[in-house]
Amino acid sequence: MSDATKRSVRDAPSKPLLIFDGDCHFCRRWIERWRDLTGDAVEYAPFQEAASRFPEIPRAAFENAVHYIDTDGKVYRAAEAVFRSLGQNRRRRWLVWCYEHVPGFADVTEIAYGFVARNRQLASFFTRLFWGQDVRQPTYFHSRRWFLRSLGGIYLIAFLSLWMQVDGLIGERGMLPITAYLSAARDQLGSDAWFLLPTLCWFNSSDAFLHFLCGAGVVVSIALLTGFLPRFSLILLFVFYLSLTIAGQTFLSFQWDILLLETGFLAIFFAPLCWRMTAARERPISSLGHFLLRLLLFKLILMSGVVKLTSGDPSWWNLTALNYHYETQPLPTIFGWWAHQAPEWFRQLSTLFVLVVETVVAFFIWAPRRLRHIACVVMISLQLLIALTGNYCFFNLLTIALCLLLLDDTFWLRKKIEPGPVARSGSTESRPTGFVRRVGTVIVLLFFLPIDAAFISSAFKPEASWPRPIAALHSYVEPFRIVSGYGLFRVMTKSRPEIIVEGSADGAEWLPYEFNWKPGDLNQAPRWVAPHQPRLDWQMWFAALGTYRHNPWFVHFLQCLLKNDADVTRLLERNPFPNDPPRYVRATLYDYHFTTWSEHRATGAWWKREERGAYLPAISLQNFEH
Repeated sequence: MSDATKRSVRDAPSKPLLIFDGDCHFCRRWIERWRDLTGDAVEYAPFQEAASRFPEIPRAAFENAVHYIDTDGKVYRAAEAVFRSLGQNRRRRWLVWCYEHVPGFADVTEIAYGFVARNRQLASFFTRLFWGQDVRQPTYFHSRRWFLRSLGGIYLIAFLSLWMQVDGLIGERGMLPITAYLSAARDQLGSDAWFLLPTLCWFNSSDAFLHFLCGAGVVVSIALLTGFLPRFSLILLFVFYLSLTIAGQTFLSFQWDILLLETGFLAIFFAPLCWRMTAARERPISSLGHFLLRLLLFKLILMSGVVKLTSGDPSWWNLTALNYHYETQPLPTIFGWWAHQAPEWFRQLSTLFVLVVETVVAFFIWAPRRLRHIACVVMISLQLLIALTGNYCFFNLLTIALCLLLLDDTFWLRKKIEPGPVARSGSTESRPTGFVRRVGTVIVLLFFLPIDAAFISSAFKPEASWPRPIAALHSYVEPFRIVSGYGLFRVMTKSRPEIIVEGSADGAEWLPYEFNWKPGDLNQAPRWVAPHQPRLDWQMWFAALGTYRHNPWFVHFLQCLLKNDADVTRLLERNPFPNDPPRYVRATLYDYHFTTWSEHRATGAWWKREERGAYLPAISLQNFEH
């Protein structure tokens, strides 16, 4: 039974009043957080100052629990007092409702409150351990600025990197011309093609328009990077990059392309609606946008770890995965070569570190401040180590940018930032505006949460089918790449096949084509190319894991070499036929391995290889005429 039926006071306050123990460090810290949440709706006072005003309440009662005195004189204590105080914030009225209507809620919360009240020194210790000295509601103004500017920089890298290659990849004389692709899609899909392949290239698929999309993306990325029109810039960047991703076909089908689109779309909800982001006049932080972006980070990290353990690949369970990874990853760096030489115990420990970060530390994303900050530092450290040993273009930078959202303003300045005048006025929204915003929030959450939950669940049970309503919902949004699943290196590649492409003018003497970044010359050290992504070099790694029949683009690539198409040969480091095209081209498959320390000292080679046979026998332009 509520204490409101047992006790009341005659000198009722004009505003709800919460009375606490002013000598209790634990109480004082949490009162500051509640004061932050309730604003001017509730007054707070230590009982050492207020007890004499309410003689109806014994001093011993004040020492044992907080008391909430309403404007009608009714008195509530302990957990109910906390809930009624927090209930003055509209977003937390559900606590009072649960206390009054949910069976068992009141009993459980009162028992929990009593345990904490009897062990306040212990509670104070854990508060300092997990939150530090400031437990007030965190703000993220610095993190928002750093995240959005970082996202602008990552978009800039993505557009510039693609711009340098777009002609050879999907241009009119490229390997997979976008004009032919859209024409075939229209013939096969009819009017559905516009929805299933949402790209501005439907209106214009010329090389000039592809350059316009890349160039416009660069300009708008710089605008976001410098803080101008953040929300409008994000909308344009999403549309431009989605258009290029669809047009890019297999060359833009990487997980980081999809991650950039999902991050960019969710950032639209997080970005302030203003002309320019400035520290002097901060806009209110969107809790919805912040939550969705943190959920994306959680999904990305957790799924990446869980799929490794549920894939059936024993190398993750016996901690031998990194025995293969450094050598077999698509584009290793020279640091990857050195890491491969490390003792096996070190590689096993590194594998364990990866799994712990991705399956345990991932949950710290939702933890109190200090654990959340630790998670940020640990996850960024993992990304830096990955970037050090392998070229994963802008993936690591994008993950690090998402990690920044875990750092509240106490991390940047060692104190909580008080929002400026615009932020204060923005937080006191009118009832119609607040209602519309809450309804919009519910709609967005009902849209994203079920699909994200299904993706995370699929990492634990890959064979399980999705509920039909969620699968149908996902089918509608899948073409736009705004909700996706992730999980790199589910199954560790145990060998490294490499395709060596050669041309010949007479069928007797064969000269190799040299790629910029993928292994070829045994004496060429692995190089660092990230955050630029040489998309042809990357696709060559995937092509080597299958056959040319599974990679139609590869046959088109050889056809372009036979024609000496400048847009394609420009993607290579060396074209052995700079003047006249070859008469024949062929592709041979080799197994590549890192050399050991002793082999490298003896020969100077970074790689060694054994021939496996023909990947594609010699062909000429006559083969394409039939």
